[in-house]
Amino acid sequence: MSASRWISTSMPYLTPREQGQGDAWSADAASQGRRGSQRIVQAGEVPAPTEVARLFGVPEGEPVIVRRRLILLDDEPNELTDTYYPVDIARGTALAGTAKIRGGAVTLLAELGHVGVLVREDVTAGLPEEEEREALRLAPAEPVLRLTRLTFDRDDRPIQVDHMVMPALRQQLRYEIRLG
Repeated sequence: MSASRWISTSMPYLTPREQGQGDAWSADAASQGRRGSQRIVQAGEVPAPTEVARLFGVPEGEPVIVRRRLILLDDEPNELTDTYYPVDIARGTALAGTAKIRGGAVTLLAELGHVGVLVREDVTAGLPEEEEREALRLAPAEPVLRLTRLTFDRDDRPIQVDHMVMPALRQQLRYEIRLG
């Protein structure tokens, strides 16, 4: 496995951080001797795309809040992530802005009373769209992984949809499941 390959686990990104801790991505990268950062390229209210509307159970085009980010590993593009929230949860909060959120979005959601208790992830592979290829600095015909994560609260309400695009040849997804 090359040094540029990243082993990704979901658990650190699903749990609110302790007060004073930084975001999960920076901490995860540091624990592996790497440097993780991100650029928020857009944030605010947008019409819900078809898939997001379906996952939230709202009409297509209904307003949702999005945070679009370029995730960097050692200053190199590692992932594109669009995270969507219902407007009644995120409007008027830091989730709708471009500033970094202390402790990360999951921590802020918890502070707002929205704690994820069930997560569903779907992973597919394919070729990137041209703008994804350029943003991730991929070679022509280099495949990507697409991971869609849907997070539900204790009332089975969907509170967050993440859509991630990652270079397939630089990723290893690891799932750890504890039963009982």
